[in-house]
Amino acid sequence: MDILAYTMDEILDPTNIIEGKRFEFLLDIEVDEEDELFVEGGLEIRVIAARKEDDIKLANYYIVNKGTEEMLDFALEEDEEEMILNFCKVHIIAGE
Repeated sequence: MDILAYTMDEILDPTNIIEGKRFEFLLDIEVDEEDELFVEGGLEIRVIAARKEDDIKLANYYIVNKGTEEMLDFALEEDEEEMILNFCKVHIIAGE
């Protein structure tokens, strides 16, 4: 899996119910044709990352077929989640 492009936005909580900060990433990804995630038209992963002090974690993610905008019922493998978490950490820290 390769990340081709991304956007990152901080999600603001005007009520301050959620501790820490939340960030939304939209990741345009490319997967190999043999990968079970492969679909024509490509994939996008919508990631919600949470930061509380120095701890950054994946709060949630959704895999979306870009061609149909349908959410796919797949979970990423552990190494793929780790890759995405590391990508998010780098960009959150660099953006602050």
